Amino acid sequence: MIKVCTKYSLDDLPFIPGGRVMALGMFDGIHQGHIDIIKAAVRLAENTGLLTCVQTFRNLDKNGGDRLLYTMEERLKMLEELGVDEMLVLNFPQVRDMSPEEYCQQILYARTGAAALFAGNDYRFGKDAKGDIAFLKDYSKKNQMSLRVIPDRILEGTDRKISTSWLREALSEGDVELASRMCGGRYYSYSGRVVHGKQAGRLMGFPTVNLEVPEDKFVVRRGVYCSRITLGSRVLFGVTNVGRRPTVEDAVNDVVETFIFDFDEDIYGAVIKVELMKFLRPEQTFSGREELEAEVEKNKAQARDFFSI
Repeated sequence: MIKVCTKYSLDDLPFIPGGRVMALGMFDGIHQGHIDIIKAAVRLAENTGLLTCVQTFRNLDKNGGDRLLYTMEERLKMLEELGVDEMLVLNFPQVRDMSPEEYCQQILYARTGAAALFAGNDYRFGKDAKGDIAFLKDYSKKNQMSLRVIPDRILEGTDRKISTSWLREALSEGDVELASRMCGGRYYSYSGRVVHGKQAGRLMGFPTVNLEVPEDKFVVRRGVYCSRITLGSRVLFGVTNVGRRPTVEDAVNDVVETFIFDFDEDIYGAVIKVELMKFLRPEQTFSGREELEAEVEKNKAQARDFFSI
């Protein structure tokens, strides 16, 4: 049974007797290293009757900053599936100037009532990231909190630590299969409500469904992918273009445009998830629609072969 994970801000986080088991980090990519931390926290919470609370942030500095790999709602859904009870969303501008001492005292001790802390061994916090695991060890010992530091997860078959930066690097290169390995078999996805497009696909004989990429969500390498689509309880397959469709539109914003095999239903307004499973080719500008149509047919055949359908 999937738990319902409740999203709280610091201002509306309720007091609970006995305290919480806190998983500390940003947890954007929710890769295997993150999952190790979260699962360890969930196990302790279940064994002690406490709640698991995962900390994350919103309103990060966007001056040169990276877009988030997952939206807050997407992360909430994944945390539910991992058995987490609560997600504490801290407003970064409110906490970025706190010293490590203030952060631990005002947030972990006074507000969350943390009984146990879980973090990776490279966890940093407080103003200028001056807080580290050594500081947490000292603070937790003085304040009767337990602290468990989870070791790095090395990707099987390599000697490299799984990290959010490596995950971003893989997705920027279109290597969704490597990214999936880092995330324990979960493929990178876009989700949301289907919106109206320019109908260019329908005019060329391959109607598509469209999702707009949120302005704060990461954009993978622009191009064409084999994709798996979840619509309600149904799982469908297709070909997805992520990008700005330079041949037919040259849009300002990125769009996730998907042709679904053996499907011709009107699903405008429906919520779907599109998982990118294999990169086929980069986005490119064609001489005209005839050349584009020929390439689309080629990509459809490649995807059918990939899915064996």
